[in-house]
Amino acid sequence: MESRTKASVSSGPEAYEQAEGPVARAIESATSKLPSDLWLWASIGSMLVSLGLQFSGNKKTKHASNFIGQWAPTLLIFGLYNKIVKVAGHDRASA
Repeated sequence: MESRTKASVSSGPEAYEQAEGPVARAIESATSKLPSDLWLWASIGSMLVSLGLQFSGNKKTKHASNFIGQWAPTLLIFGLYNKIVKVAGHDRASA
C-alpha cells in the first residue's frame, strides 16, 4: 500500500500527496543504477534474435521468433521508466 504524507504546500485541510511504498522504492532504487542505453540495446538485440529466428525457416523457431520479437516494446517501456526515475527522481519527499 502507498502511504500518504502531508503536502508541503497545502491547498486545503486534506491536501496529501502520494508517497511510494517500500516495493516501488526498492525497484526504483535498483533500476536507477542501470545505464539508460541498456534497455535500448536489449530491445535491438531481441529484434535481431527475432529476425534471425524468422529466417531460420523452422516452424518451431518462427513461434519463438514472434515471442522474442514482442519483447522489444516492453524493453523500451522499461527504458522509458528508467529514464523518468533518473530525471524526476523517486519519491523526493522520503529522501
